[in-house]
Amino acid sequence: MSIRIALDNPPEFYTNLDVISGKIILGINRAEEIGAVIVKLEGESKTALSIPSNSRNSRSGSDRRRNAAQDRSQEVHENHKILYKVSQIYPDETVPAYAVPMLNPGQHEWPFQFKVPFNNSCGDPNIMAKIGGLAGAGGFMGGIRLMDGTKQLLYSHVTKTLPPSFTGFPREAEIRYYIKVTIQRPGLFKENWRHHIGYKFMPIEPPRPPASSQEAYARRPFTFNQKSPGVSGVLHQPKRQSIFSRKPSSQSLLVTGTSTDNEVPPSIEVSARLPHPSILTCNKAIPLRILARKLVDTRAECYLVSLQIDLVGSTVVRCQDLTNTEVTRWVVANRYGLAVPLQRGPGDPVGAETEIDDVLWKTKPLPNTVMPSFVTCNLRRSYALEIKLGISWGKPPGATTAIPDEFPPGSKHSKNKVGVSVGKGKDPVYNLAQTIFLPLHFSSVQVYSGLAPPESLAQAALKGRRQRTQQQQQQQQQQRPRPTPARPAAVPSLPPRQQPDPLYPPQLRPGQVPGQAQTAPSPAPPPAGGADLFDAAAAPAYDDAPPSYDEVMAEAMTGPVVPAGQARPAWSGVTNENGPDSLPVKS
Repeated sequence: MSIRIALDNPPEFYTNLDVISGKIILGINRAEEIGAVIVKLEGESKTALSIPSNSRNSRSGSDRRRNAAQDRSQEVHENHKILYKVSQIYPDETVPAYAVPMLNPGQHEWPFQFKVPFNNSCGDPNIMAKIGGLAGAGGFMGGIRLMDGTKQLLYSHVTKTLPPSFTGFPREAEIRYYIKVTIQRPGLFKENWRHHIGYKFMPIEPPRPPASSQEAYARRPFTFNQKSPGVSGVLHQPKRQSIFSRKPSSQSLLVTGTSTDNEVPPSIEVSARLPHPSILTCNKAIPLRILARKLVDTRAECYLVSLQIDLVGSTVVRCQDLTNTEVTRWVVANRYGLAVPLQRGPGDPVGAETEIDDVLWKTKPLPNTVMPSFVTCNLRRSYALEIKLGISWGKPPGATTAIPDEFPPGSKHSKNKVGVSVGKGKDPVYNLAQTIFLPLHFSSVQVYSGLAPPESLAQAALKGRRQRTQQQQQQQQQQRPRPTPARPAAVPSLPPRQQPDPLYPPQLRPGQVPGQAQTAPSPAPPPAGGADLFDAAAAPAYDDAPPSYDEVMAEAMTGPVVPAGQARPAWSGVTNENGPDSLPVKS
């Protein structure tokens, strides 16, 4: 027996609204009774965290080793079926449910086809109800699925775009997508045949806002300290003295003369700017601008000597009531040995801005291990951007060009030599220029996949946003209390009558029949000021919101996201779609 899943022209990764098609190939060497052939398109977001113990820190080394198995049993798990689609490809609907088809020896093929949805499905009770129970042709003899979908309803869910594939945190969190096939064999003592393959998934990015001139910025001003008297910025090594001459009392280098430089220390403001909203794209350079502004009137010049750009990713792992945040850092650009002037000249007026050449970072795309930002039920990935600038007062000694050539790391040219002698060691130069390091921080940036949504879907999403905004505004207006007009003096009403006891009927007046003794309904309250409250109380409460306009449009779309002949962007992320499960097995 052999089972194989063959996909039709599989790309490097799939995305939302893609059609995954292929065929199931089964080879058998003898006749077999087959109840049904079930193909499933699944996606799982799994997390596992250990329960913290107060006494764990107080244990000795031997106690920790002795109780290691006990600690592993104190792990909690949470598994969300973010994608679940089922299709029975054999037998077809024309075969009666009680019939059990017989397959002859040889090779058999069945085609299948799925359309990847837009949002996750773990919060949909109708979809989760398909997990578990008896299924397939042949009833009880057709096979039993041991999974229970009702457990998914006990978790808290959010409805968002499907997250990307992710296996970056072993034994803690992973997101995987599968294509599974189950061949049900009738009989209590016959095991069902199963096979699955994994595939990579990258989501469509949200519709980008229209381009505008708005920018998000991080700025920091700084003023250099006044130089100490007697320091001219360059020190000369004292002449060698013979062994018979008198040695100086100090072993430090001599300073020649005193400084008569009374120039005003420079004061600058450096700002980093990103388009608003701050959106980065996988495998592309950061759209960054760095500006320097002069704050005081001085002829002193400042230079950019180093630049480092880091992307910081925060992954929030949630498992039931436990949460853990994992921080990952990527170095996007790291340049040193620079001498980039932060002004056009010493005579620049106060307030003059100078933009730093973006050649320092525009050739540095994001690393291919950076995945898009996402939010799902038990995982969330967000990003921040950190920039560290090295700025010196005065041109660094030995600098020949503003932006030196960048050599590969580890080469002899990439080594930073400090204190190199000039002229066979007779005139060493030491950098005494003041150097500061200014950190600039963007607390929140979005990383998009680079897969632009179709134009029709983007327009539908924007229209859906406008409709939701209008509905929220209308609800807020309806919830506002309306002024109640003054009521006239109310006539004192009689107290409500009590219902008579059947064992003790009320006394009848002369000429009164028993039907007239029943209490009449109390009059309705005046409608002024009370109609809105009544309507609000009588409004039915919906269990779940109806699908949005963009979701309906996504299901109705028939064309591919990436047109035929157009190359998809490169994959970006950390995953091993066909690797073993990295999470601990729940005992």
